[in-house]
Amino acid sequence: MRYSRSLIPTLKEDPGEAQVVSHRFMLRSGMIRQLASGVYTWLPIGLRVLRKVENVVRREMNAAGAQEVLMPAVQPAELWQESGRWAKYGPELLRLKDRNDRAFCFGPTHEEVITDLARRELRSYRQLPANFYQIQTKFRDEIRPRFGVMRGREFLMKDAYSFDLDEAGLEQTYQAMFAAYRQIFLNCGLKFRAVEADTGAIGGAYSHEFHVLAESGEDVIAFCDHCQYAANLEKATSGPLPPLAEVPVDPMAKVSTPGRKSIAEVSEFLGVDPRRTVKAMVVESDLGAFLLLLRGDHEFNEIKSRNALGAQWLKLAEPPRAAELAGTSTGYLGPVGATLPMVADLALEGLDGFVCGANEVDFHRTGVRWERDLPRPRFADLRAVAVGDPCPRCAEGRLEQARGIEVGHVFKLGYKYSQSMGVAVQGPEGGEVTPIMGCYGIGVSRIVAAAIEQNHDANGIVWPMALAPFQVQILLMNPTDAPSAAAAETLYAELLEAGVEVLLDDRDERPGVKFKDADLLGIPLRVLVGGRSFKEGMLEVQDRRGGAAERMTPQEAAQGLMNKVRDRLRQETGAHGSTTL
Repeated sequence: MRYSRSLIPTLKEDPGEAQVVSHRFMLRSGMIRQLASGVYTWLPIGLRVLRKVENVVRREMNAAGAQEVLMPAVQPAELWQESGRWAKYGPELLRLKDRNDRAFCFGPTHEEVITDLARRELRSYRQLPANFYQIQTKFRDEIRPRFGVMRGREFLMKDAYSFDLDEAGLEQTYQAMFAAYRQIFLNCGLKFRAVEADTGAIGGAYSHEFHVLAESGEDVIAFCDHCQYAANLEKATSGPLPPLAEVPVDPMAKVSTPGRKSIAEVSEFLGVDPRRTVKAMVVESDLGAFLLLLRGDHEFNEIKSRNALGAQWLKLAEPPRAAELAGTSTGYLGPVGATLPMVADLALEGLDGFVCGANEVDFHRTGVRWERDLPRPRFADLRAVAVGDPCPRCAEGRLEQARGIEVGHVFKLGYKYSQSMGVAVQGPEGGEVTPIMGCYGIGVSRIVAAAIEQNHDANGIVWPMALAPFQVQILLMNPTDAPSAAAAETLYAELLEAGVEVLLDDRDERPGVKFKDADLLGIPLRVLVGGRSFKEGMLEVQDRRGGAAERMTPQEAAQGLMNKVRDRLRQETGAHGSTTL
C-alpha cells in the first residue's frame, strides 16, 4: 500500500477524551474515529489489524472442529423470554420495537438464538458433539463507555456454542476450546494468563477467563508464585490462613470508642491488632438484607458474597439505609445482638476474643468469643484474597496479583438454555436426551486495544508482527530523488511479490514527519531509503522495538527483510501464555 493514496489521518496531539494508551494511540494513528459514545468507525489501517485478529481466531476455531455460522444481530424478545433473561439482563440490553410493535433486542450475546437453531436442526445424538461459532457485531449499552474500543458499546466478538450428549463430552469440548484459545493468543504474540472465573450473567457452572497482562487492565488476577493456580479476584480463594498467636481471652466488655469508626481508628485507640477485629456490613439482595462479617484487615468481595448467599443480585447498603436496617450507625455495627441474619467469612471461624462494634454509637465490644457470647453464624468465603495469602492448590505457594485485560472467556453452561428452551435429541437408547452446552467468547476488537496496551512506548505503538497492519514500512526520504525513488519502488515490488505486507511512505513530507508517523504506527520493521546510507550504497533497516540499525545493500534487502519477518513471527508466537487447566 502506498501511504500517499491511503487514509491514515494521524494526529500530532493527544485527544482530550482518551484516558488509556490504546485509546490515545488508536485515535492518533488513524485507526478509529468515534461516531457516538462507545461506537467507533474503523479506518483502513485499524481494520487491517482487526481482520488479522479475525483470521487468527477463525483459523484456530476451524482447526478445533467448530463450524462457522452467522446469526442475526437483532433478536426477538420471545427467545429471551423463554430463557428468562428478558427481565433479568438489565439496562445493558438494547431493546427496540418494529413497526408492528413487536419487541426485539440488539444481541449482546447469542445463547438464545443458537439454542433455537439447535432445537430446530439437531435430531439425534449422532449429530453431537456440535460446535458453532460466529464473528459478529454485538451491542451492550454500557452505563459508562470508556477507554475506546476496550469498553465500547458496539464491539466485534467471536462467540461459539457447543452441544454435547453428556458431561464427559462437554469436558472434551471444553478442553479443545481451552487449547484453541491458548493457541489464538499465542499466535497473536500476546502475553496472557488463563484464570478461573465467575460465570456472571450468562450463567453456568465452570469457566475460565483469558487475560492479556497489562498495567492498565481493569481486572485484578491472583496467581500462585509456585504452581499454576490463577483466578480473577471475583473467584480467587486462598488456602487456610495461619492461625494468630494465642492470647488470653478476657470476658466480653463494652468499651467507649468516641468518634472511632474505622478499623484503623479503633485498632489504634484500643491497641489491638487489626487482625483481631471484626467489621460488619449490611448488604441488600433479592433474598433480603444480611449482616456480613469480615476480619478487620480483609476486603469484601461482592461476587463471592452474592454466590455464598445464593442471591441473584447483591449490593452494599448506603450508610443511612444500613443504619435503618441494622438499627445503629455504620462504624459501630457488630454481631452481638444483631437482628439481621448473619454470614461470616471463613477467616473468622477460628478467631477468638475479637473486637467488634457494640451496635451503639461510640462503643465497641472486646473479648468476644463465638458460642460463649453469641451463636456461631454460618461461615462462607466472602473476602477478596490478598497478596501473600497461602495458595489453595499447593502447600508451598503464596498468592501474588497482577492486572489484566479480559479478552476471552470459556463457560460450561450446563443445561441452563437447552432445558429452558426445550432442546431434545434422540439418545443412544432411543429416548429423548437434553444436550449439555458450553459457551466460548473472544473480544476480537478488544484484543486490538489490549495488544497496544501491552506493546507501546512513549512515541507510539510497537506492534507484534502477527497483528501489525503491515510487516515492513519503507520510508522514502526524498521522493523527488530519482535513484532513491527507484530503489524504494524496486524493494516495494519485490516484497509484495514475496507476500510481505509493506507500506511505502512515498509522501512529499519532511523526514521528521515520516519518522514521527512511523513511530506512531508501530510497524515492526522500517527501511530507510535515502540520506547518507543510500549515498554509500546501503539501505538502513530499523526495528521498531529499538536497538542498533542494520545496513543492507538494495540487492539483499528483500530477502533479508523476509527472513526477519519469518524469524520475528516464530519468536513472538512462542510460549508466552500460562494456563491453569
